[in-house]
Amino acid sequence: MAKAIQGYVTEAVLADRTSGAEPAVVIEELDDLSSTDDENTATSAPPAQSTSAASSRTNGPSLPSRPAGLGSSSSLSQPPARTVQQVRANGPVALDRGSHQATEDDGDENDEIHQKLQMIRVKFLRLAHRFGQTPQNMVVSQVLYRLGLAEQLRRNTANGTFGYDSARQIAERLEGVGNEPLDFFCTILVLGKTGVGKSATINSIFDETKLHTNAFDCSTKKIQEIIGTVQGIKVKVIDTPGLSCSSLEQHHNQKVLNSVKRLISKNPPDIVLYFDRLDMQSRDNGDVPLLQTITKVFGASVWFNAIVVLTHAASAPPDGPNGIPLSYEMFVTQRSHVVQQAIRMATGDVRLMNPVSLVENHSACRTNRAGQRVLPNGQVWKPQLMLLCFASKVLAEANALLKLQDSPIGKTSRTRIPPLPFLLSSLLQSRAPLKLPEEQFCDDDDLEQDLEDDYDSDDGSEYDDLPPFKRLTKAQLAKLNKAQMNAYLEELDYREKLFYKKQLKEERMRRRMMKKMAEEASARANDYSNNNPEDDSNTPTNVSVPMPDMVLPSSFDSDYPSHRYRFLDTPSEWLVRPVLETQGWDHDVGYEGLNVERLFAVKGKVPLSVSGQLTKDKKDCSLQMEVASTVKHAEGKTTSVGLDLQSVGKDMAYTIRGESRFKNFRRNNTVAGVSATLLGDSLSAGVKIEDKLVVNKQLRLLVSGGAMSGRGDVAYGGRLEATLRDKDYPIGRMLSTLALSIVDWHGDLAVGGNFQSQISAGRASMLVGHANLSNKGTGQVGIRLNSSEHLQIALLALVPVFKNIQKLLQSYSESI
Repeated sequence: MAKAIQGYVTEAVLADRTSGAEPAVVIEELDDLSSTDDENTATSAPPAQSTSAASSRTNGPSLPSRPAGLGSSSSLSQPPARTVQQVRANGPVALDRGSHQATEDDGDENDEIHQKLQMIRVKFLRLAHRFGQTPQNMVVSQVLYRLGLAEQLRRNTANGTFGYDSARQIAERLEGVGNEPLDFFCTILVLGKTGVGKSATINSIFDETKLHTNAFDCSTKKIQEIIGTVQGIKVKVIDTPGLSCSSLEQHHNQKVLNSVKRLISKNPPDIVLYFDRLDMQSRDNGDVPLLQTITKVFGASVWFNAIVVLTHAASAPPDGPNGIPLSYEMFVTQRSHVVQQAIRMATGDVRLMNPVSLVENHSACRTNRAGQRVLPNGQVWKPQLMLLCFASKVLAEANALLKLQDSPIGKTSRTRIPPLPFLLSSLLQSRAPLKLPEEQFCDDDDLEQDLEDDYDSDDGSEYDDLPPFKRLTKAQLAKLNKAQMNAYLEELDYREKLFYKKQLKEERMRRRMMKKMAEEASARANDYSNNNPEDDSNTPTNVSVPMPDMVLPSSFDSDYPSHRYRFLDTPSEWLVRPVLETQGWDHDVGYEGLNVERLFAVKGKVPLSVSGQLTKDKKDCSLQMEVASTVKHAEGKTTSVGLDLQSVGKDMAYTIRGESRFKNFRRNNTVAGVSATLLGDSLSAGVKIEDKLVVNKQLRLLVSGGAMSGRGDVAYGGRLEATLRDKDYPIGRMLSTLALSIVDWHGDLAVGGNFQSQISAGRASMLVGHANLSNKGTGQVGIRLNSSEHLQIALLALVPVFKNIQKLLQSYSESI
């Protein structure tokens, strides 16, 4: 029977050659003139059977309807004339004998390949016919289009035809007979979480109970191979035990997957089905550990030939943000995006786009007249799923025949798309210049120091001029009325504010004196070293001293384990400190990493800083290192350079940056900088400009803008930040920051705003609020009240506890 089919295909190929190959060169110019009408016909309507020899010589069998998103097919079927022949004023130029012989050899080889490819087309059209699908089906049209495209790429020319019409005729003739066997076998590997409906789907595929199912327990305990027929097509399904998403169960998952890998090592499956549920509304990354384990065992290339199957597809869509139920299409789109995004995170390849198939196995699912289960969108899911599985094997056979190799995902993951917005935001970050150890006594910002010098005369010594004041005891305070209490507290606040002002002024004077003494000591040390070159061995020995306890996050726990994080200040100039988890709760407070820092002075003039931080948890490990230095040219003019190393997934990002800072006016300075980042094999470069203006003690403005380019792509961005603080800050604790950022990448404009403010809500209370909003419709608002004065505020935490106890007692009483 296979010989009969091959005979049909051979006759069709020879008919195509005799009808259209000979006059193809002669009528080339006429084809160019009429290409517009032919292209519109080929891309807008299904192929029609040729009715005349002239039409077959001119156009040949046309393409099937072009699938959406695959581009126009007319450019492939009508290439420029230069690829076929060289046109001269007197007509076509004859080929020499050697090239003519090579053309004949290539033609024989192409005929053989075209004949085998026709058999693949016939086979797939017969598969589609058995499931009641026409060539206008999206899956069928895409497969036929890609088969023709692959053939053209193999020939490196668009001359000839796709052979669709003849393949369709042969498929209809063979299926019309009714007793012609179809030589096709497909192996499917099933993977997925526990209880999502893998075994029930297998039973639905074969229309019989092949596996036992249980709604309350895992039904598959071991790997099983199920072989059967679907519409006369032999199918083997490898069912596997359910997997768990918990990080603690990944060792068990790895053992199960390794046994599956050993089973399929000799006979790899044609397609992999990854199962999940459509009605799972989790938007976190809880599935990533399981997907990473699958990628680790089978390799990233397993997702290149995988289909995402979402069961329970007849579930009702949930309510949207506005309280109205989502449409079914939006429900499917959102859930598909969550699963596909988790797969991309697990593989580290953002280009992955796995097809999604919907499945419903419940007996109450709506059916059509033929008894097939129909989804809420009107789709019959079984033919669609089986066609996706068969299409994968058909395309794999075509690739092997045409010797077209798909690049494995695991090898191409090194070619990363540079995250230009992230690199741009890192470039726009404002950095203070480094200073020598003896210069650390002054403020970090020269503008701040100049501003303090201007306002030092305003502080005076008002506190020393105040009359004596005696604090009252609790018993005396209890005897005061409300007006007297307010007057007493106002006087107390006023005196405390003046006292803090006096301390700040004395601290600034002390820093200046220390700076001056450090400069004088350095000068004397240089003079002494020049006069006495011999080393002095009687220098005092440094002693390690304990550092103050670290401030841990707020907690209601009675245990305050600050002793776990104590460390010594050793004579070594390396500063090693633990990194705490800032978002820790109660007993979860612990180490998150290790930080190492050191500041060098190159020849006593140039500061050089080396710092690094290693962060490690149960799943990931990240490393950040920075080497920076600053050269001071003159007063108010500096140049800073730095080298940053940061782990990005499994790759390392190397960034070299440099910036120059100069002071325009007394309260204004400008920074210009450049950077270059190497991530994988992609190099990105960027520039920035920044301007900072200190208006007065209360208002500060920062404006920055820049651009980052890489791999022919450019991202532009800017940032405007305004800071308003109390006139007596940090005595007055009011501080507000308003920031506006703009990023333009791929023509998509992203605008974001961020507002943070903290105001005093009493003598021992602080109200902190923050809000951020973007033009994408996302945002966040938060308000926090900190107080250490009123016990009533702390007792408010007992309200939800009592509410939960009341609900538990009520539910228990109802159950009785």
